[in-house]
Amino acid sequence: MIAMVILMVGVAYLFGSLSSAVVICRLYQLPDPRTTGSKNPGATNVYRLGGRIPAVLVLVMDILKGTVPVYIGYWLNITPLALGFIAIAACLGHIFPLYFGFKGGKAVATAFGAMLPIGPELAGLLIVSWCVALFIWGFSSLAAIVAVALAPLFTFFIKPAYTLPVAMLAVLIVVRHQANIRRLMDGQEPRVWDKRGKLKNNN
Repeated sequence: MIAMVILMVGVAYLFGSLSSAVVICRLYQLPDPRTTGSKNPGATNVYRLGGRIPAVLVLVMDILKGTVPVYIGYWLNITPLALGFIAIAACLGHIFPLYFGFKGGKAVATAFGAMLPIGPELAGLLIVSWCVALFIWGFSSLAAIVAVALAPLFTFFIKPAYTLPVAMLAVLIVVRHQANIRRLMDGQEPRVWDKRGKLKNNN
């Protein structure tokens, strides 16, 4: 079983290393998201660079990067704690992609995908939390931090055995948002929409 866990951790990292934002931007002939806009290769930055369709494709691919390896591990009856390491490996692949110079994104969507095997209840609560936080404050980064911070609490009431793995994942994502937290505190973090309530799109 240990060998299987090590194998799945490696697979998860390699799978997570597929930078969806870079691939989609190249397909749509958009600027490199690692050097343009917020310089974060994620769906939000791709939305600003190319609009809804490329952003949705990036979001779906990033979610699947977390869901697929964790679902496989779940199907193989790997323990909850080990599944947590597989989920973290997928996120680390997104953050430090092997194929793209180890320069990746925040791994929010990948972490969300990794939590999906826990059940639709958790997924629904995370989506609602993100949407409410985004509606109130207008910051995608803050909405992600709020949702991921609540994830261990939600998990405790849904499937307690997965609370620790989800907490480990949550810590990783919050730490990854250190720069965003500093910009939020300094009042320099960009909003998803402008003051008129319209979604921002640089095209």
